[in-house]
Amino acid sequence: MELIAVGIIVGFLSGFFGIGGGTILVPILMYLGFDIKEAVGISVTQMVFSSLFGSYLNFKKNIFKIHEGLALGIGGFLGALGSGYFVSIVSSRVLEWMFLGFVSYAMYRFFRSPVTHDGAKDIPPVLIFFVGVFIGLFAISIGVGGSILVTPILVGFFHLDVKKAASMGLFFVIFSSISGFVSLSLFGHIDYLHGFLVGASSLLGVFFGIKAAHAIERKKFKKALIGIYTVILVLVVKKIFF
Repeated sequence: MELIAVGIIVGFLSGFFGIGGGTILVPILMYLGFDIKEAVGISVTQMVFSSLFGSYLNFKKNIFKIHEGLALGIGGFLGALGSGYFVSIVSSRVLEWMFLGFVSYAMYRFFRSPVTHDGAKDIPPVLIFFVGVFIGLFAISIGVGGSILVTPILVGFFHLDVKKAASMGLFFVIFSSISGFVSLSLFGHIDYLHGFLVGASSLLGVFFGIKAAHAIERKKFKKALIGIYTVILVLVVKKIFF
C-alpha cells in the first residue's frame, strides 16, 4: 500500500513537472529501506509507465510535436544502453554524489533562465542528438529519466517555452527509460514486482498532474519547478551526510 500511494504521488509530480519521476522516487525509496541500486531499478520501471502515458496526453493537447524531440530521444536511447554496465562498475556512494551534482546543476541552470524569451533558437539535430546521448547514459545510471536536466538546457540554452520544454523532457524519458530498463534488466538490477506496482499506480497521478500543468500560469510553473528541485536536493543531502 505504501508503494501504491508513492506511485500515485510520484505520477502526479511526474505529469505536472514533466519529469520521469526518478528524482523524487529514488530518495523516497531509499528512505523506505531500498538500496540506491534497487531504487534505480524500480524508478526506471516507473518512468516507462509515466513517460509513455504523460507524453500521449501532452501530444493530444498539442503541447509539442513528436519530430521536435526525436533526435534528442534517439540520443537518449543510445546513451542509456550503457547504463547497466555503468551501474555495475560504480559504487552506490559515487552514484549518490552524482545524483547530488545532477540536481544541483539543474537548479542552477533553470534558476538563471528567464521565464519568457523573444524566440526559440533552432536546435541543430546533431548537437541535440549528442546532448541526448550524454544525458541518457548519465541520467539512467542514477535512476532519473533526464528531463530534470533536459528542461533547463532547452529553456536556458535554446530558449524554448518552459511548458513545451517540460513536455519534451518527458518525451525524452520514453527513450532513455525504455533503453535503461533493457540495460538494467540484462545486468539484474530490476525489481520487477515493485517496479510494476509503482509504475501502474503512477498512471492515475500522471493524468491529474498533466491537467494541473496545463492550467497553471508559466511564471508560477517555473517557481514550482525550482521548488521541487530544492526539495529533492535537501532529501539527497540529508541521506548522504546524515
